[in-house]
Amino acid sequence: MELAYIPSPSHGVVYLGPLPLRGYAFCIIIGVFVAVWLGNKRWIARGGRSGTVADIAVWAVPFGLVGGRLYHVITDYELYFGEGRDWVNAFKVWEGGLGIWGAIALGALGAWIGARRRGVPMPAYADAVAPGIAFAQALGRWGNWFNQELYGRETHVPWALHITSTTDGRVPGYYHPTFLYESLWCVGVGFLVIWADRRFKLGHGRAFALYVASYCLGRGWIEYMRVDDAHHILGLRLNDWTALLVFLLAVAYIWISSKKRPGRELQVERGMPAEDGTAAGTETDKTVSAAGGTADRAEKDKAEKDKKDTPGDAPDDAAGPTGKAGDTDAKADPGPQDAGPGGAGETGAAEEAPAEAGVKDEAGTAKKG
Repeated sequence: MELAYIPSPSHGVVYLGPLPLRGYAFCIIIGVFVAVWLGNKRWIARGGRSGTVADIAVWAVPFGLVGGRLYHVITDYELYFGEGRDWVNAFKVWEGGLGIWGAIALGALGAWIGARRRGVPMPAYADAVAPGIAFAQALGRWGNWFNQELYGRETHVPWALHITSTTDGRVPGYYHPTFLYESLWCVGVGFLVIWADRRFKLGHGRAFALYVASYCLGRGWIEYMRVDDAHHILGLRLNDWTALLVFLLAVAYIWISSKKRPGRELQVERGMPAEDGTAAGTETDKTVSAAGGTADRAEKDKAEKDKKDTPGDAPDDAAGPTGKAGDTDAKADPGPQDAGPGGAGETGAAEEAPAEAGVKDEAGTAKKG
């Protein structure tokens, strides 16, 4: 007899009159609200408008649900198109079966469409919603608990999951609660992305890529523990290979992006201030402002230079063909001696010519005397 375990719900659906309230769908809906709420707060902190995240989510969420279901149906097609199966069940999303890989891939396509319609950069939007998606997954995994599905190997640990259903060949017993492991892992991923984003100012999609890479690390070992039917390639489950491939792509993106586009976007929506609140307007406005500032500095420099060159204010040692050096020589020794061998205006020759002329005059006088 097990002294401690996690019980499974006896029913995965509660009826409010004729309206069924399914635990699986309820968990997903709560997750979506959390992701949009947190994403909106992060988007506003980055300098975006309130409501932009929700407007884009209107596109991303339906695409994500369709993508998640398609991935599940394609990779587990025998559940719906095998002998004795009813293909209509492929449309019964409320019974479980959403592949996160398809949900993220097609959801990203929907988000891209919504982002283009709003005129916002898709990478910046992805960075804003990344931790919220992780928390949404953490909540959504509890839908598997309601459906008594996707559990791990048999175990006798105190936190073992007690499976009571015999549907689809399930064997009642105590198993690793892999849904709980993944839920806790996703919570950790969400907080990791928030911390890393604050610490390193991640931008241009790198916060989202960090979420993807971190999730794949956990999904790899959690997937390895599961005992539900799955396709295997070289001894590993298909989702393990998917997690490995997506992890490598996410890490490669982080590395390449940090080299090509370091830092992060200063502005995420047109006409809105930058993240630090010190700049406003569009990128064009900032460019014009920067050019105007440069012109102002150039005019100030020119004014200061003209002020220095004004007679009476500038120093007398400025050089030039007819500048102050020539004036100094003229004052020191005016007269015909200035026309020396080097010519007038040549500073060195003008300084030496009078001295040489004086020596010759003295010598000539000595001879005459």
